[in-house]
Amino acid sequence: MIEYEIKIDRDALLDIIEATNWYSAQKHDLGFRFQKRIISQISKLKSIPERYPIKYDNIRCMPINKFPFLVHFSIDNLHKIITIQAVFHTSRNPQIWRRR
Repeated sequence: MIEYEIKIDRDALLDIIEATNWYSAQKHDLGFRFQKRIISQISKLKSIPERYPIKYDNIRCMPINKFPFLVHFSIDNLHKIITIQAVFHTSRNPQIWRRR
């Protein structure tokens, strides 16, 4: 099985940091648990990224278990690269990240 390389855009990394900081302020170690969950789930994308549906144009969304966030990503099948473009709370308008 061919595994994809994962790249995280700077804005998506900032999304993760902001959410981690917010969760850390809410409860001790909650930010750590959020970050651990994100890393775990993103790493699972390496094997079968197509299992997640296309939501917008060529952007797929993967829900984060136990947290109300979606990872927005695209797949470059030719080069076997997955690009994480945003990590957004499900209550936010997904069009926001597309304007960045």
